[in-house]
Amino acid sequence: MTVFLGLGIAGIALLAFALIFDGIFEGLFGGVLDGFFNGLLSLPVVAGFVSMFGFGSAIVLGSTGWGVGVAAGVGAAAGIAAAWLAWRFSRALMRDQTDATPRGDDLIGTSGSVVTAIPADGYGEVLLRLGGHLVKLSAKSAEPVARGAEIWVEASLSSTSVAVRPVER
Repeated sequence: MTVFLGLGIAGIALLAFALIFDGIFEGLFGGVLDGFFNGLLSLPVVAGFVSMFGFGSAIVLGSTGWGVGVAAGVGAAAGIAAAWLAWRFSRALMRDQTDATPRGDDLIGTSGSVVTAIPADGYGEVLLRLGGHLVKLSAKSAEPVARGAEIWVEASLSSTSVAVRPVER
């Protein structure tokens, strides 16, 4: 039973190693294992197998009168199940993609409204939508724009300011 418990603890240590040094195992041997079996030999998968094999075998050996061979068989089945789950979860997480981070240039051509009046060649404030969120930015215009007027963004001057023009209807 000591060997099985040692394997279980080694699997947990290997999982901690995998969380700290992500991708090391796949990068060994000059990248030969990179993508090997579509991630089946990744550290989390191996760690899941080793820990469940060890702990599962120890539980069966300690709680039943069955021998070491049966305990190892049950532990191997539990290890294969844990490895498969780790593989599926890691594949699902790797497929999870997010949208690109909005940038200042994404504001060009959007409409908004003036919050603080903009003097000619001076700065005021506008309210715009960026990535579904309302954003208040400093705004500069060649001509004066009154509070509440609708504007179009012509350029992004910095991360906190834009050049605008009033919408003419």
